[in-house]
Amino acid sequence: MGSLSHLKSLHLRNNSLFGELPLSLQKCAELTAMDLGENEFSGSIPTWIGERLVNLKILILRSNKLHDNIPEELCVLNSLQILDLAHNNLWGSIPRCFMNLSGMYVEQKSSDQMLYGSNATVAYFFKGILENAVLVMKGKVLGYSTILQLVTSMDLSDNILSGEIPKELTLLLGLRSLNLSHNRLTGRIPENIGSMGLLESIDFCANHLTGAIPSSMASLTFLSHLNLSNNNLTGEIPLSTQFQSFNASCFVGNNLCGPPLVHNCSVNDATPIAKHGGGNEGKGGNGPEVDWFYVSTVLGFIMGFWGVFGPILFKRSWRVVCFELMDSMCHKFCVLIGICK
Repeated sequence: MGSLSHLKSLHLRNNSLFGELPLSLQKCAELTAMDLGENEFSGSIPTWIGERLVNLKILILRSNKLHDNIPEELCVLNSLQILDLAHNNLWGSIPRCFMNLSGMYVEQKSSDQMLYGSNATVAYFFKGILENAVLVMKGKVLGYSTILQLVTSMDLSDNILSGEIPKELTLLLGLRSLNLSHNRLTGRIPENIGSMGLLESIDFCANHLTGAIPSSMASLTFLSHLNLSNNNLTGEIPLSTQFQSFNASCFVGNNLCGPPLVHNCSVNDATPIAKHGGGNEGKGGNGPEVDWFYVSTVLGFIMGFWGVFGPILFKRSWRVVCFELMDSMCHKFCVLIGICK
């Protein structure tokens, strides 16, 4: 196969191929698409993919038996728009140098369809053969062809990746789909993820992520698929029309509160009042919070009301004095009005 030096597109998806990726493929330097997904390839991802296949726009190695780290040599694939390494046994951290994948750095706006076979001889009969790719996007298996040139996606799900989500990934402003689910990622979701304004799909479920959901995510107006379930996230879900439109299942398995969850933040997330002896301390401090301002206001009203009207109500002599005083004041007021007239 290495003798096919002008090969543009290689699709061997969904077969029973096994063994390591053949070294001879590095001679196919003009490859723009390589889909070897859903086979039984083993070994590590070869470094020569990044060193020799520099024209790749699509790299799909999904659902194989690949292991070891993700090689940093992939970071030099400047034309790469689609990277799918999901459902393997890859471990280690996500390379920070992925920020150099310039094909995902800017929005793809080209109206030119992704074609191959459009050399001078073939073009005499037809324009070329339309490139295609089968991707998991927004939780569904979707086929792309006519708009493939606009698609940008990174899927590293269902591996054994660990460490934090690199904040450098948020520099990929042209990325439309990011799937890091079902790994062992820790730490917080990068605060400036909201700068990735083209994101339509985010899936971080089934990791060990902690901290709050960044408020900047509320600004992702194109986001139509979100799954943050089964992590260790805490705090209030950011308020936005976008976030509250998602199903509650997108947030379950965390310590989150607020819509669309039924768990309300107003009571449980209130700042506790400092205790100075007594009160709930004798019970471990787990009793309900008491707002003493309202308690003292109610008690003051009750004591003031009964302090004035209690004796008048139950003591006859006080009532007589009170009514005589009111009658005298009323008489003087009427005389004053008469004089003024």
